[in-house]
Parts: sequence; C-alpha cells; structure tokens
Amino acid sequence: MLPSFDAGVSVSACLPLAAPSGIAIALGANLGDPEATLVAVRPLLEEALLAAAVRMGPSGFAWSPRYRTAPVGGPPGQPPYLNAALLVADPWLPLPSPRELLGRLLELERRFGRVRRERWGPRRLDLDLLWCGQEVLSTAELELPHPRLLERSFVLAPLATIAPGLVPPGAELGCLPLLERLLAHPGAEVPQRLPPQPGWPE
Repeated sequence: MLPSFDAGVSVSACLPLAAPSGIAIALGANLGDPEATLVAVRPLLEEALLAAAVRMGPSGFAWSPRYRTAPVGGPPGQPPYLNAALLVADPWLPLPSPRELLGRLLELERRFGRVRRERWGPRRLDLDLLWCGQEVLSTAELELPHPRLLERSFVLAPLATIAPGLVPPGAELGCLPLLERLLAHPGAEVPQRLPPQPGWPE
C-alpha cells in the first residue's frame, strides 16, 4: 500500500494554477527547540519581507502548517526536522531583488545561531528562497528556482497544504500531485503534520 498524504483541501483546490508570480520560502530546523524557533522567526520573516519592499496584495502572507520530517542526506543520526513554508502569493510589483532577499534570510539564520559546517548537516534554522517571481538565477550563492524544490517532500508537503494546485516554476504538475508522485517511491515517508499551537495557528 502506498503512503498517502491528506492536504486537507477540496478536490477543486487541486486544479492546476498558473506558475507563481510571488515569493516562496521554506523553513526548517532540527537543533535546539525547533518549535520555538519557527514560532519566533515567523514575525521576523514577515518584517524582513516588508523591509525588502514587498507590498502586500489582497492575500498577504500564506503560512503552512508545520510538518515533522526525517532528515534527507547529510550525516547519520540527525534528529527529525520541523518544516514549514511561506507563500507571498500576490505582492504588488516590483518584487525585491532575490539577492537582497537572500541576504535578509541569511541574516535571520545567523541571528538564530545557524553555523554552516557541512552540506545538509543539522541546523538551528534553515531559510530557503524557493522562487521569486519568474526569476531564473544560477550563481554560487543562489539558484532560482531552488534546484531541489521538486525532489523534497518536506518542501512540497507544506506547499501542497497552502496551494495544492499551484504549479511551481519549472514543473508541469501542481504541488499536491508532485508530492504524491514522490510518496509513491518505495520507502517514502509521509511528512507528519503537527497540530496548531500558540504562535502558529495553522
């Protein structure tokens, strides 16, 4: 029996939507107190986006629930991760510079004690810019869209809960079908959705 994922949405919400024009950011943590970290960084991330001149359209910030997921890659023996995603679906143009956004994300990581020692190693906070409008970049510091966006259930599960039919840049399917395709692989683990808590009502 294949693992199943319940995004908690209606069938109509899964209809394909056009590639996004806004911003998507993935959040993750598995050191210290990940639950407290995500709750604490949430308002700071909103402030950072507003400071980068993102002007909210009608939908503003769309936050996903939090998910507990197994580590992917990196050294063995890591604790599980808490993951979430933020969509800014309808910002008024112009969008901020992706490099400016990256700088603000890296500064938040440093404020929460992120130390980069090894690839895919454990971390107190990880903030990944998944896409910024239709920007396509490939530099040593930043690739857009995120090169592993379509390969990670811990990224797609939060996105599928917010916007199951949204087609990410470079994809042909919506977030929920993409996630279901990943979960059909042998040994796939379904991300565990966590209940709401103060500071994280989703």
